Amino acid sequence: MKVIIAGAGFGGLTLCRKLNNKKGFDILLIDRFNYHQFQPLFYQVATSGLDASNISFPLRKVFQKSKNVRIRIAEIKKILPEKNLVLTNAGEFDYDVLVLALGAGTNFYNNQDISENSFPMKSTVEALQIRHRLIQNFEDALTANDKEELQRLMNIVVVGGGPTGVELSGAMAEMKKYVLPNDYPELDFSMMHIYLVEGTEHVLGTMSKRSSNQAKEYLEKLGVKLLLEKLVEDYNGMKVTFRDGDFLDAGILIWAAGIKGNIPAGLDKSLIVSGARLSVDGTCRLLTYNNIYCIGDLAYLETPEFPKGLPQVAPVAIQQARYLAKLFKKKGIGAQGTPPPEFRYKDKGSMATVGRNLAVVDLFKSKIHFGGFLAWMAWMSLHLMMILGIKNRFFVFSNWLYKYFTYDQNLRLIFKEFYKPAQKDFHKNKSVIETGATILDKKISESHSL
Repeated sequence: MKVIIAGAGFGGLTLCRKLNNKKGFDILLIDRFNYHQFQPLFYQVATSGLDASNISFPLRKVFQKSKNVRIRIAEIKKILPEKNLVLTNAGEFDYDVLVLALGAGTNFYNNQDISENSFPMKSTVEALQIRHRLIQNFEDALTANDKEELQRLMNIVVVGGGPTGVELSGAMAEMKKYVLPNDYPELDFSMMHIYLVEGTEHVLGTMSKRSSNQAKEYLEKLGVKLLLEKLVEDYNGMKVTFRDGDFLDAGILIWAAGIKGNIPAGLDKSLIVSGARLSVDGTCRLLTYNNIYCIGDLAYLETPEFPKGLPQVAPVAIQQARYLAKLFKKKGIGAQGTPPPEFRYKDKGSMATVGRNLAVVDLFKSKIHFGGFLAWMAWMSLHLMMILGIKNRFFVFSNWLYKYFTYDQNLRLIFKEFYKPAQKDFHKNKSVIETGATILDKKISESHSL
């Protein structure tokens, strides 16, 4: 069975590993990057808590001893279901079964200004971009010409009160308290304001009310300014405009307010539902195709427990991948006879961290709730276990341990060759991370011309 798995996130990678070295399967894994990204810790990369390499793991290393898994680093351009073909910028590939695990990207809700001027955080590269912009803001603040410009550079706006926004805001608040005053003694950090904007009346709206209220208390304790029931209308790189007419000068706006599925071209558009997700049946199969499946953030499946669709979280993708692996091994693909059992998501709980010794945990459909230090330890333990590679786990744990006792981390670096400090130029081209090979080619070309 030729199986193409599109996407190496939690779902795609889990499925690939479950089918690794299994007889009867020829697996092709396609992804834009040559590494798996551990998304729950992007915010720590963005706030200089972890190095990007700590949460990224090379795909080829995962499958070094594989006899049936091939990897292609490519972008999917189109799918031709009638021909069982996937068209990419690296060529075309045929399949017997296609599994879409492409995940979701940032949803700017068709706002061009926000798309061009704000900073999303859906990849390691984007997390690094935020880190560079944050540090550069304080460098620029040292030479600000007037008080208004200084205040603008010291204002940071995070849009979206979900786990990403809450965790990022809390981490930046701890930087303000423990790190930045030592790095920049010339600056008055009482002027630094971190605003968390949320369109509803609660942060962590998908968690229990107790978790939401507790997270709100933690954020306020850290000094984060909450702007609840407020919607961002526009951001031009200098000023945030709200729908109610208010505005706020800000040097950086981080957009964590919505996601949309990464849908490849060529599929039946009737399958697309709200949030740019693809409708699947109880076996994770696209409704109008016999041999195309979809899992993770891209898949939309309604169940009695989740009438608005399964949540777009890692455990869903992982459980769907395990379900499909069992289904494929039992040759349930297009087989005649008794239909396979439908997928059922087992919600074991959810958690979010706000800061040092501050986290919230809901277990068993929010029947059990706890917060504080115990929840923080549970959050760290779970995420440490989920990271790929013993070496990565060691470095993450070492960084956490060092930071816990020193209140510091040594990752606040700006690479001048890679980074364009002028904000206007920066927003014209967000590709601030260039490969070493690209830079080397430029230098070789310059030396040849000389």
